[in-house]
Amino acid sequence: MAYDRRRRSRAKLTSEIIAEVRRRLALGEYQHDIAADLGLNQGRISEINTGKR
Repeated sequence: MAYDRRRRSRAKLTSEIIAEVRRRLALGEYQHDIAADLGLNQGRISEINTGKR
């Protein structure tokens, strides 16, 4: 069975989620812990941290 891209859902990065990520990063939490709690990829947390997203 072929993988169907259309069925893949993506987490929406709202301004509230981004603010929560930044707050938790400022508190010194690890990126992978934040990602696991919010259901995001650690790379996405890194992008928020570096300002790329």
